[in-house]
Amino acid sequence: MSVERIFDEFGHFKRFQACLYFAAVFQAIACGIHYLASVFLVERPNFVCAPPGNITDVLYGNHTGASLEELLPFFKPANGPMVVRTAVGQQWELSTCQRTQRMNPTDFTYEQVVNRTTEKCDGNYHYVYDHSEVYQSIVTDWDLVCDREWLAKLCQPTFMMGVLVGALVFGDIADRVGRRRVLMITSLCQFVFGVSVAFTGNYYLFMVIRFLLAMVSSGYLVVVFVYVTEFTGNKVRTWTSMHVHAAFAAGVMMVAITGYLVRTWWIYQIILSTCTSPFLFFCWKFPETPFYLMAKGRLQETQVLLDSIARFNGLEPGRLRAEDLLEPKEALLEKEVTPGRAQPAEPERKLSVLDLFGTWRMAWRTMTVWAVWFIGSLGYYVFSLGSVNLGGNQYINLFLAGAVEFPSYLIGCYAMDRVGRKRTCAPALLLAGTACMLIIVVPNDIEALAIILSLAGKFAIAIAFGLIYLYTCELYPTIIRSLAVGSGSMMCRVGSVVAPFCVYLADIWQYLPQVNDRQTL
Repeated sequence: MSVERIFDEFGHFKRFQACLYFAAVFQAIACGIHYLASVFLVERPNFVCAPPGNITDVLYGNHTGASLEELLPFFKPANGPMVVRTAVGQQWELSTCQRTQRMNPTDFTYEQVVNRTTEKCDGNYHYVYDHSEVYQSIVTDWDLVCDREWLAKLCQPTFMMGVLVGALVFGDIADRVGRRRVLMITSLCQFVFGVSVAFTGNYYLFMVIRFLLAMVSSGYLVVVFVYVTEFTGNKVRTWTSMHVHAAFAAGVMMVAITGYLVRTWWIYQIILSTCTSPFLFFCWKFPETPFYLMAKGRLQETQVLLDSIARFNGLEPGRLRAEDLLEPKEALLEKEVTPGRAQPAEPERKLSVLDLFGTWRMAWRTMTVWAVWFIGSLGYYVFSLGSVNLGGNQYINLFLAGAVEFPSYLIGCYAMDRVGRKRTCAPALLLAGTACMLIIVVPNDIEALAIILSLAGKFAIAIAFGLIYLYTCELYPTIIRSLAVGSGSMMCRVGSVVAPFCVYLADIWQYLPQVNDRQTL
């Protein structure tokens, strides 16, 4: 008999499964937090190259002041430099990455026709930052601007590379040592590495710890999908698998709230890393899944677990025996013996990615599934990371980008059960692509419309991204199902690595990330 009989006997989502599900999914909030935390870690405020000496007067357009800090909130590099006068009478025109000295000025005005000498800001000079919005970020701490700006832009792609590595490493470890141990180790490491990031003294150590944090966060997220699936019956599996993503979205919303309330990056990082720490006090009570225990032949432990589930669900212990879940010998022999004649058992053949292309139909299906994995991940992170660049209040934008996922998963689950996976996925991708196209033609002065369209795109892509996990499992036969999900997950990670580079296109044009995303869709 199948292990699935457990759910027929004890319920598909009764009290035991519900408590375990919400406890395990709670820690998935931390994954959403760490995946998107860099949005405000690498926030770059207004800045200019600092002049030599003490400043007495500052001019910028029609604004005047006695210090750079007074006028930096109004500074826009495209509108010209800031002009300052020092205590020794020198006049300097300050831009973001260079400073220009006026030679023999006649008076102190914003525009003046005189000879000038320009110096490039580099490691020998420092910068003055606007602390009115961002008090402290890694950009201001380590001067990740101008020639060093690319170091700040590597923060998110490097994290996503860690996500890719973590998915590969911990997915394999979970099959070897069990889901429970991986969940415990990765959740503990999320806390340790998350807090450690706040105390890194230099950029390179910061990147190394963040990479390790990405690995364990990805490991937890990959394994928790398997864990909750193996504890819930097939009648609710669509809902339980989809709503793991909802916990991730809650983490995105917490990033927005914390970023708004805390403007010092290391305090911000500590708060985000400790908000799910209560999970550490009860994760060690998690049981191993019955599927894993049966696969390893640990019948005694399986029986203890079955009795615990029965008691917790208000049923009589011992009503289901672990031995009853074993596959009958007749079923095993049927694979080797045909009526009237004995057949030697065929040696087990090692499977590879090439088996996903065994026939033309299978090859087309695999390419389509890979495309949806890649597009879903790319679109999800472009809409999420790019929400802060659309104008308006960046904290509200990111909060809404997380909040809009909740109705998307509810509607997605309902649609999957009512009209099917294909008829849910295809319109969702089409709606996301349409939203990208419409954003491109929105005038820059109508920020609200661009934000609404971005949220519509995020709503749609979240549906497609959420259902592809379950859809892939259902499209392939059992023998290559894990291979199909693993290869699709790899394409997903590639999309998440590419996404930050697409978002950086906003430096050229505000809506250019959506142009790239639309072409992909």
